[in-house]
Amino acid sequence: MNSPATTMRSLLGGLGLLLAAGLHAETWRFAVIGDTPYSSYEERQLPAMLDDIAAENPQFVVHAGDFKSSSKPCSDALFSDRRALFDASRVPLIYVPGDNEWTDCDRQSAGHFDPLERLQKLRQLFFAAPRSLGQQTLAVEQQAGAYPEQLRWRLGPVLFVSLNVPGSNNNFGHRKTPSPEYLARNPAVIEWLEQSFATARRENAAGLVIVMQANPGFKHAAAGLTHVGYRKLLATLRRETLAFRGQVLLIHGDTHWQRIDQPLRDPTSTTDKPGNRPIANFTRLETFGYPLMGWVKVIIDSELPQIFRFEVHPHRAR
Repeated sequence: MNSPATTMRSLLGGLGLLLAAGLHAETWRFAVIGDTPYSSYEERQLPAMLDDIAAENPQFVVHAGDFKSSSKPCSDALFSDRRALFDASRVPLIYVPGDNEWTDCDRQSAGHFDPLERLQKLRQLFFAAPRSLGQQTLAVEQQAGAYPEQLRWRLGPVLFVSLNVPGSNNNFGHRKTPSPEYLARNPAVIEWLEQSFATARRENAAGLVIVMQANPGFKHAAAGLTHVGYRKLLATLRRETLAFRGQVLLIHGDTHWQRIDQPLRDPTSTTDKPGNRPIANFTRLETFGYPLMGWVKVIIDSELPQIFRFEVHPHRAR
């Protein structure tokens, strides 16, 4: 029969193991939305969805761009309305510009605005200071120079970076020669992405999360038909991911098909079809998009080798 002292030592030892396990098993949470609100219905429902998100206690919300439909006018009034809507979020909200807010604003149905002037307006309204939107704000780092909408921040063992990469072929233009805007912005995008991977490696980060609006066309790229506007971006993303020991999560919207998969291919693979093997440490998360509302909770779990796990939440109207 064990003595009281032996029993106490056993209990204390067991408690110590539990405490040690607790110290090693840490989790952090954030939420992902995008391509919303498009309709008057979504404008009414988004505050309720943001309340549902806040009830789950994420550290922040990411909106991956397109806060209006392409046919709605890109007016100052609408931009101010969206700023107020995002600032009402009870948790910090980080917004990434989408094509509907600037590159597509020259359409007649969108008010025939100058896209570059609209992008400057977005910068004034949403990126004037190095912090998130929302009732509570989160400090962020902005890229120095002409692209303050490109951000960097951290959560637990993961580094986050946002890129201004819009749909419609990254604003490359409709001709064989790229637009001047693309030629100026894309090198800054690539530089910010490369710097972020270098920072993640230097800090020994367990993961890197990249947020942008555009779907860069993984399916076409796998077939050797990469869209020219995303060619340099995908090549950089592939090279840097293969050289990174941690996990890479790319979040985007654009094509309105909520999915979680591994579409980035390894061109050095030796399978029957070269370049057909998914890169194991890369995951793509596409947001919900009109006409379906919803959000995805991403859990950073230090116990998982792949670091990220996901909970998909379709929105239920109130």
